[in-house]
Order: sequence, then structure tokens, then C-alpha cells
Amino acid sequence: MDGKKLEYKGEEALKEIERLTMKASEVQESLLKQIITHNRETEYLNKFMRGEKNITDIAEFKRSVPVTTYERIFPYIQRIANGEDSSLITGHSITEMLCSSGTSGGEPKIMPSIAEDLERRTFVYNLTMPIMNQYVPDLDEGKAMYLFFVKAEMSTPCGLPARTVLTSYYKSKHFKCRTYDPWNDYTSPDQTILCNDSNQSMYCQLLAGLIHRRQVLRLGAVFASAFLRAISFLEQNWRQLCEDICNGQLSSSITDPSCRSCMSSVLSTPDPRLADEITRICSQKCWKGILCQLWPNAKYIEAVVTGSMAQYVPALKHYSDGRLPLVCTLYASSECYFGVNLKPLCDPADVAFTLLPNMGYFEFLPLGHNGKLLMDFDEGDVPNDKLVDLVHVKLGCFYEPVVTTFAGLYRYRVGDVLQVVGFHNNAPQVRFICRRNVVISVDTEKTNEEDLHRSVSMSKKLLEPYDGLLVEYTSYPDTCSVPGHYVLYWEILHCGIKAEAENGNAVVLDGSVLEECCIAVEEQLDYVYRRCRSHDKSVGPLEIRVVEPGTFDALMDLFISQGASMNQYKTPRCIKSKKALKLLNSKVTASFFSPRDPNWVPKMC
Repeated sequence: MDGKKLEYKGEEALKEIERLTMKASEVQESLLKQIITHNRETEYLNKFMRGEKNITDIAEFKRSVPVTTYERIFPYIQRIANGEDSSLITGHSITEMLCSSGTSGGEPKIMPSIAEDLERRTFVYNLTMPIMNQYVPDLDEGKAMYLFFVKAEMSTPCGLPARTVLTSYYKSKHFKCRTYDPWNDYTSPDQTILCNDSNQSMYCQLLAGLIHRRQVLRLGAVFASAFLRAISFLEQNWRQLCEDICNGQLSSSITDPSCRSCMSSVLSTPDPRLADEITRICSQKCWKGILCQLWPNAKYIEAVVTGSMAQYVPALKHYSDGRLPLVCTLYASSECYFGVNLKPLCDPADVAFTLLPNMGYFEFLPLGHNGKLLMDFDEGDVPNDKLVDLVHVKLGCFYEPVVTTFAGLYRYRVGDVLQVVGFHNNAPQVRFICRRNVVISVDTEKTNEEDLHRSVSMSKKLLEPYDGLLVEYTSYPDTCSVPGHYVLYWEILHCGIKAEAENGNAVVLDGSVLEECCIAVEEQLDYVYRRCRSHDKSVGPLEIRVVEPGTFDALMDLFISQGASMNQYKTPRCIKSKKALKLLNSKVTASFFSPRDPNWVPKMC
């Protein structure tokens, strides 16, 4: 921490970015020495560096400590969650476990976190406004309608809080006890953000945003998908919201005491004129550009629009009529916060993050353009000498970040695919490409090919009593509606059709069977997907679209005509090509949706 708390703001923050990136190599080396010194007595490090005279030596650390994955570090995390001492992996006290959106063996990943981590996250948050102010001035003269939400937290067996990284921040003193800052003046009262009921929270936050509509200078949510859910929620509830504004009274459907208390001051007097204005706008049949009408002084929308969130860019542009820039400010994960976007008004496709060398010790595993390892060795056994330091990555190349943190992650593979697209001083600027091995995603859930295949394999057994055979399948994340949902294209061969047809009775699979296939797929998907479906309602019911015989042959012909090799062709498990999607949709004979939510039981996260 260089002996100073990370509390830079304004011009001081911009100067700190310059200092850190100019001295990227020195900052990284100093940081790693601090981590090794603080954590030198841990069981984990001593396992690999036992007997070494100079356990704080960086070269020895890199030679002895292996590259690791969640599966390998999890036994240590689990022991701490069950009550053993933090010294298993860190010299600091672990204060909470952070629940990642990723999963391992179908269970949510949990990451150790220490008090100092909150200071690092706050440091990154404090950088975003000084950067934005260079491009969009006078943001201190109005409010931000940012829709933030918490998830209900749980506890580990030993009593440590287990919650998402954002819930951790919103419940921390860094957020709740922050001093007034005109550059971060939110329309949402803190109590509405901290409400565990997402519907009541959404209602109150939108209500506050509408009341302050003339003062709002920027809109946003953490993820693009969450902001679009808010628009959908507004479509369904604007009449009641207008009634509240007109009468000066909060709807009786809001029962959370804290929400009712704080909203009484926001909704202090009846305002029929404002209610009429909003009614006139929301009564339009087409909502194209409605954001600019409801919040006429808004200058941009802030949300994550990289990776799987890029699929929501067209919808955001529709609702803003393309008049509001889409701003993506930072790159972060439960494991570590990485960097900031120094050109926030760039096109979403060009977003690049400048890595901050004081956030963690960063190394990089070289990858091919397809996210696969370049070297000939097993995924779980990466030689230590194959990693590249922060300042030695090469322009245009693809890498997976590998982090070492104060909280007890050592040479930990994060699982992202990044491309180096430039440098700011001596710090690389990276573009987030995707998560490794993720096939399909519409919100915070991430489904890989293995999980998708296992789920389909289990569900297709329901076809067997009807002599049905699943010939081939693929998937597509449909985000045309909110919430988005998974679409599976199934080509089914009915083995009994020919015989039945000879008797004049063609056999058609009952629709209820395909509906059960839908829910059977969902029941086999991981914990995070089922939570998003059943609890968060951020993912809609899974859909199976049955396509006519020969569809996947036609799909192969299409890809071969575009240059794919006949010898090496494999059906893509997720469709990204517009032409391929058009072909598949032209062959659909029937469509079925899950009839109910999949089972989901809250666990530690």
C-alpha cells in the first residue's frame, strides 16, 4: 500500500494512475515482496518453500510455488470456512468469503477476503469519476440514477459472512459511511439499495429516479442485463409508480420498513404534474429512445458491456435511441480488481482496461486466439516458467490472468481470456474477450460445454419411451426479451414414425414431454444458473425449439461454404453467426418452454 491508504480523488487520482503505470515493474515487485513477507508463515507457502533460507525471494517463489486452480486451493478455503485459522493461506485475518459467479462441480466458488481488500476496491471506484470528468464535465451538478442491489448473505459454518463482492462493498463502512460527494450523488437512498427484496428495491429505486428525473445526469447498473431488467420492470409497473407520485404516497406493496421510512422523505408531497409527464411518456406504444425522454439530461449509461454482456448493447441503444454513450469503467472479479478504462466514451467493442499494478501480483498464461493453451501440457499442470510478467506481455497476444493476492491466492488462474491491445506508460491495456470454456450466458451465470452436454444428455432420456432420438443440438442466448433465456435447437428422430405412418397414424411427441425435457435440462445446470432462474429471476425459462430433419446437415453445409473444414467440422454448441441463427430459426417446427422453475436451495453462497 506504499504506506498510504488508497484514498485518491480528483487530480490526485489521475496523478496516481500515472505514477503506478510508469513504475509498473517496481510496484509489482514491491507488492509481491509484501505478500510473501506477510504470508511467509502460512501452511500453504511452507508446503512449497519449506527449508528455503530466503522464503521472501521472488525468484524462489516463482520456482517453487505452482500455478493453481480453484479445485486445488478449495480444500484450504473450506477448512477456513469450517473454522480453522486464516494462517492456512494468509498472514491476515480473513473477514469474509466472497461468492463468485463461477462454479466448481456445480457449486458456487467462494474466495477469501481480508479487510484491506475493501480499501483496494474503494481505490478503484474512486478512480472512475476523475477519469469520467475528463470527458464529461459538470457531473457534480446533478445526480446519478444507478440501480444497485444486494443479495441475501449467508454464513460459513464458522460464522464468516458469505456474500457477493458487491454486497460486501455496499454493506461496508466504505459505502454506508462515505462522506457526501457531489460526483457520486445517487437518486437511490442507501436503504433501498440494501433491501434484500430485489422487487421492492427495484420499485423504490426507480421511483426515486423518476422523482429526480430532471436532475439525473447519468444512468446505470453494474451489468447491462440488470439495467435492462429495470426497463422491463418499469414497463410493468409505471402506472403504479405514477400513482404513487400523483398521490404522494408509497404503494402498500412496499412492506420493507427501511424502504418505507426513507422513501417518505423522497415522496414527500403529491406531484400530479410530474405523474402526468411520466404517464404521457410511458403510454407510448414504442419505447425506442424512452430513456432520453424520461431522463432528458442524462449524458451516458454506465454498465458492464464486455464479454457476455455485449449481447445487450443493441437493446441499450434501442432504449436510448443511440444517443447515450455506453460506458464501461472497470474490470474486476471476486478474486481481484484489475484495472480501469481510461477512455470510457469509446465504442463498447473497443473497451480496454489499463491494469493497475497495485491491485495484486499479475502474471499471464499465453493462450491462442481461441482461448486455448498454446503449449503442449495438461490444463491442470502448467509449468511455472511458462508465465509472463505484467510488463512483458506482447501486443496483440492472448492471455489468461494469474493472480497472487494478500488474501491467500497464489498464482491462481482466474479463467478469463484477455487480449493485449496497447500500453499506458508501462502497464498493459487489455480487452476482455470471454471466460474460458464458457459456452452460453445471459446474466451472471456461466455455462460451459461440459455442463451443457451433461444436462442435455440427461434430459434426452425422456424421449426414449416415445422412441425419440436426439440427433444433434446447439444453443443460443436469446436476449431479445428481458430477462434473457437459453434456447436449445433440437433435431429429433422419431424411430417409430415410419411404422406408425404405415398404419395411417403418424406419431408426434406430446408437447408436455418436451416441456419436461426443458425443465430436466435446467435441473442439471449448475447452482448459479438455478439461482438466477428461481430466485433472482434474471434468467427466463429455458426454451427448446424443435427443428425439421436435416437441419444440422444444412448447418454444416453453411459453415463449410464459409471455409470450415469438412474433416474437422464440429457442430458449435453455441451459435453466434447471424446467418446460422437465421437458418436454424427457418427450420423450427415447434417451440416449448420450461413449465416451472428448477429446484434451488440456498447454500453457503
